[in-house]
Amino acid sequence: MADAQITGAVHSIKSMNSLTTAMTTDENSDFDVVPPLNLGDLDLTTDDFILDEVDIHIQANLEDDLVKEALEMGVDLRQYSKQVEKELQRIEQVSIKDYIKESENIASLHNQITACDSILERMEGMLSTFQSDLSSISSEIQTLQQQSVSMNMRLKNRQAVRSQLSQLVDELVVPNTMITVILDSPVTEQEFLEQLHELNNKINFAKELSFRETLACSDIQDIVDRLKIKAVTKIREFILQKIYSFRKPMTNYQIPQNTLLKYRFFYQFLLANERMVAKEIRDEYVDTMSKIYFSYFKSYSGRLLKVQSRNTIFTLGQRGAVLSPAELEGPILIPHAAQRGESRYPYETLFRSQHYGLLDNGCREFLFLSDFFMVAGNSGLDLFNSIMGKTLGMFLKNLSTYLSDCYDSIAVFLCIHVILRFRAITVKRNIPALDKYWEAVLELLWPRFELILGMNIQSIRNTDPQKLGVLDTRPHYITRRYAEFSSAIVSINQTFPNERTNALLGQLQIEVENFVLKMAAEFPSRRDQLIFLINNYDMMLSERAADDTRITLLVRGFSSTWKQSVEALSQDVMRSFTNFKNGTSIIQGALTQLIQYYHGFHKVLSQPTFRSLTVRSELINLHHLMVEVKKHKPNF
Repeated sequence: MADAQITGAVHSIKSMNSLTTAMTTDENSDFDVVPPLNLGDLDLTTDDFILDEVDIHIQANLEDDLVKEALEMGVDLRQYSKQVEKELQRIEQVSIKDYIKESENIASLHNQITACDSILERMEGMLSTFQSDLSSISSEIQTLQQQSVSMNMRLKNRQAVRSQLSQLVDELVVPNTMITVILDSPVTEQEFLEQLHELNNKINFAKELSFRETLACSDIQDIVDRLKIKAVTKIREFILQKIYSFRKPMTNYQIPQNTLLKYRFFYQFLLANERMVAKEIRDEYVDTMSKIYFSYFKSYSGRLLKVQSRNTIFTLGQRGAVLSPAELEGPILIPHAAQRGESRYPYETLFRSQHYGLLDNGCREFLFLSDFFMVAGNSGLDLFNSIMGKTLGMFLKNLSTYLSDCYDSIAVFLCIHVILRFRAITVKRNIPALDKYWEAVLELLWPRFELILGMNIQSIRNTDPQKLGVLDTRPHYITRRYAEFSSAIVSINQTFPNERTNALLGQLQIEVENFVLKMAAEFPSRRDQLIFLINNYDMMLSERAADDTRITLLVRGFSSTWKQSVEALSQDVMRSFTNFKNGTSIIQGALTQLIQYYHGFHKVLSQPTFRSLTVRSELINLHHLMVEVKKHKPNF
């Protein structure tokens, strides 16, 4: 702050000094002489000073705060100006001394600045050079980048071409190992199979190149063709040898079949490269297996007939066991073993054994054909039929011959259910090859079964009770036969219900009931008639006890009609008996028996055999029945 004031004062004093100099010169002698001060451009006393500007400077100086303050205080400006000048001279001298004292440092600083200037000059040159070098390097980097992109593109192109060419070369080259193995190794060796795969690939590749008209293909075509001919020859001999081994007596043909499945690629190779040879092998296999199956099953069926037994045609007995899972898919019968043991079997057991053998062999054969000969759909079915056609035709012919003279409806019905179960097995195994055969067999069995049943119905309808000999109140043998027969048919029909069968049994039941009524009418006394009816109906009901379907119909029929029947009974008694007391006892006795019988029916259905019947939930509560019956008790 003081320096600023001094500086301002200096300027003010200098301005005032120029004024005082012009006013007087005599007073100069009053001041000490001081050395002249060179103020340079600031010296107002020089000749170069422009007088026109004096007024401007004077006016500006007069407006200075210090000058105003000095003028107002009456300070002698000249004296004050001299003091300031002296002070300035003193300060200048001190400053000069300081400069002289620091002259060495100043000189050193000057030298350092000069040296730095030189260094900076050299650095400037170096930086200029480096800048020019960077410019050239940038252009070189850009050039290298362009070259790198070009080289990368060429590399990718070469790699693509290399992969194509290497694959082409690999496929075109036929190694010595392949030639040696195909020519000398047995076809059963794993190495032969591997090289055969490689040869097949080269053959396919050569075909593809020939379509493209590749010149390199001609270099290997000859050797590939020769190897193909050699491989086809060896494979043909191997497969035909296996097929011919089927023809040997007592041969288990499934063993060579399994061997052929291990080399299924052989036939695939033939089919792709030599169709005539493949057709030859296929035809030879079809001819061989067709004869084997026909001969085997013809002999087997003939020997089975020698162990057939005759059975009663109205009772089931143990014959129904043929439908049990254990026996249905059990081992087939061995005829010579049965003959040695003097065992005899009903026709349905022989039928089951024969057709289970057909089922087992047919499923196995169809799977082999589909796998080895690579056929599916209709092609597979046609190939199967070309092998098994003669055998299936023989089966149908033998069955038709048997049925033409068969009146054992139970045997026929069991055969029907055997076929139904075998058909379900083939469906489960997803083997459609025998579907048409099953249908053909059923088309033979059903009409015969319906015919036999119709003949029985007609026979009962045409029976004359008067020609049956002595009357007896015990159950008639026709009733007994009907009861056993209907029970057998119903028990067989449970697992595969058939409405046609139920309809025929219904017709048979009607005719038997009519027959029983006609027989009862032959008795002279009402008592004997009732006893006969009770005994015969009891026979029919006892045999039907195991009939779930009949039980269901009986329960539901009673539940829907018993109220109307009791009402009708009550009205009929009231109309028929003039003696009310007799009428009361009769209706009470009838209703009491109704409750007793229904109570007994409840007990029968509570047995373990019938506990699983769902219809038991539809039985009328016995207490409810008694309440309803009391409503119909006559009040005379």
